[in-house]
Amino acid sequence: MAEPKFIPLTQYIEYPQEQMKQRAAAFYADMHRRRSVRKFSDRAVPREIIENCLLAAATAPSGANTQPWHFSVVGDTTVKKQIRQQAEKIEHEFYTKRASRQWLDTLAPLGTGEQKPFLEIAPYLIIIFAKRYSQSSDGRKIKHYYVTESVGIATGILITAIHNAGLVSLPYTPAPMNFLNKILGRPENERLFLILVVGYPAEDAVVPELKRKSLEKITTFI
Repeated sequence: MAEPKFIPLTQYIEYPQEQMKQRAAAFYADMHRRRSVRKFSDRAVPREIIENCLLAAATAPSGANTQPWHFSVVGDTTVKKQIRQQAEKIEHEFYTKRASRQWLDTLAPLGTGEQKPFLEIAPYLIIIFAKRYSQSSDGRKIKHYYVTESVGIATGILITAIHNAGLVSLPYTPAPMNFLNKILGRPENERLFLILVVGYPAEDAVVPELKRKSLEKITTFI
């Protein structure tokens, strides 16, 4: 077993406490504006923006630093149409047969339905895969640890980076989702985590009137 190698922590920047408070408050105020959007513009987005957002996502911590994620970025109109067709078949089954009345009632305030035009209209679909294991150059299977947690953190950073860049996004999770492995040619060791729809909001975009829980309802200080 190889000995671990360490380097000095030179990246860390300590700010005066008043500046820290200001930075934390400003970041919260900016993130408070973030909303999931279901109505997108077809305006083109420079690929460089998406690339830098993905690089930001890849800075996420991961179990044993295995970095168990893969991002398939779909901008091709034909592939987006395929994804929409398959997703809407699944959604039709969900809304007409599989979903319980309680589940449908919970979704009602969001105004969702089986039609998913955003899958074709938005300039990019970032398909996020979680890698259960990798294979070494000699064919050995390398297990990944805390895969769901690691990919979840990376996805959160990606959503934040997209918002910070001035775009909007929508996390979308059709179920079952294994059809995407086939469409995108991804191997069996990868399972879909979610689809992140990315672009500019449509000029007439609206969002549900929702309230986020207060700090008191989500936090306990001990």
